[in-house]
Amino acid sequence: MSASSPSTGRARLDSWKEIAAFFGRDQRTLNRWEKELGLPVHRLPGTKGRVYAYTDELSDWLQAPHNGVVATPEFGVEHLPEVPGLTLLPGREGPVDFRPLEVPISQVAVPSAGDYRIIGRLLAVAILGMAAAALLLLFHAGASQSFRKKSQASLPRQNSSGGVVLASMPSHDPDAEQLYLKGRFYWNKRTPEDLNRALDYFMQAVVHDPNYSQAYVGLADCYNLLREYTLMPSSEAYPRALAAAKKAVELDDRSSEAHASLGFVSFFGMWDLANGEHEFRRAIDLNPNNPVAHHWYANALLALHRLPEAQVEIDRAQQLDPASSAILADKGNLLLVAGQRNEALTLLKQMESRDPAFRSPHLYLRNVYLRKQDYPNFLAELRADALLMHNDSAVVIATAAEKGFAAGGPRRMFEGMLQVQKRLYAKHSLSPTDLAETCALLGNNDDALLYLKEAYEQHDEKLLFVEILPEFDHLHDQLAYRDLITRMNLPATSAP
Repeated sequence: MSASSPSTGRARLDSWKEIAAFFGRDQRTLNRWEKELGLPVHRLPGTKGRVYAYTDELSDWLQAPHNGVVATPEFGVEHLPEVPGLTLLPGREGPVDFRPLEVPISQVAVPSAGDYRIIGRLLAVAILGMAAAALLLLFHAGASQSFRKKSQASLPRQNSSGGVVLASMPSHDPDAEQLYLKGRFYWNKRTPEDLNRALDYFMQAVVHDPNYSQAYVGLADCYNLLREYTLMPSSEAYPRALAAAKKAVELDDRSSEAHASLGFVSFFGMWDLANGEHEFRRAIDLNPNNPVAHHWYANALLALHRLPEAQVEIDRAQQLDPASSAILADKGNLLLVAGQRNEALTLLKQMESRDPAFRSPHLYLRNVYLRKQDYPNFLAELRADALLMHNDSAVVIATAAEKGFAAGGPRRMFEGMLQVQKRLYAKHSLSPTDLAETCALLGNNDDALLYLKEAYEQHDEKLLFVEILPEFDHLHDQLAYRDLITRMNLPATSAP
């Protein structure tokens, strides 16, 4: 919470956490801005690491040119256009309800992952300045008709594997296009720091050219991944992704990339499975050589338990972009789900060895080792994933699991995890699907079903893959479980 300096009466932020909330960014980004761009942060004399900042200085710094870097705070839910059927419920920490919108969205409380996020967004709205005002206008004013007509054309270009693909109409502003390409470079790295850098570049591209569809695709793709590779809640990331993807399609309806982005957020974020699949197929129809569209469609088919089709799509994505680590890692996960554990293990271990900072191999290897009952390696991957995510809650869970296993083997390990997970869940710091999985592993079926129901009510994104998780296989014949699958419009698999 910001305070006023007793000597000056100026609003002051008294920690890195408060300054980060002000901008809606993580501390690493702020450290970089301080070092490279002169972010006005002060240090208390005689202390180690204690910092403070004045909000008026931060506002002035934000509106000043910074060698071409626009340090705009993340545009929040307040800046999104009204989305039919999407209600942001007051007082909810993350669930997204799909009841009809009954009041203007401006009068509805914004969901948050904690008070500091609410404070940060409210302050950010007050000081956005010219750059953020431009972003706000982009989502409400609409694109000019003249650009929409021009953007129907497509231009050929080469992808990383040498094949010719169809590209959306490039920006009329060369600087915007260069900023977009820089954003793509960092987006492909998929680390928390690089995704934040990518977000910066895509926002700059939007400011340079408000009618550049690809810049909005970049924004949507960033938010689609930030909820996976950082601690940004899905309830914040997906509405932003939806707004940006819809804007990209509005500006260029023939953009394969735009439809792929809209397919991702529609399927995985909004649980609109039919429309999500339609958008993926539209993206592939527009550009059969778009590896991202094939990749994301493969993951959607995996959630739908259509494994042969998913295998075809992931193989096509790999053919089109053989250098993509993300595609290769998800192929490893598909092999695991298809029962090819040894093949999955070999592939994912090779990836982990080559790029230990990439999260996905650790996440999937954790599942491989769990299902092989190789608990020492499971624990190692559990901790590695927690550290890569900078997730303190996950580190606590990993520590409890390690202590439990050392004291009494697998059952004590899961019991130790469950004890910590319940405390974290009570503080809204854990997915109910994760808690249900641990209950299922312990044979606590009633509790597992209870938490799965809560996952549905909270729109927990992990629940979308419930049918491919073998930890829940023994629940498939339960009426409550079958009802859950029906309500989610997922195809039911056979009970074991």
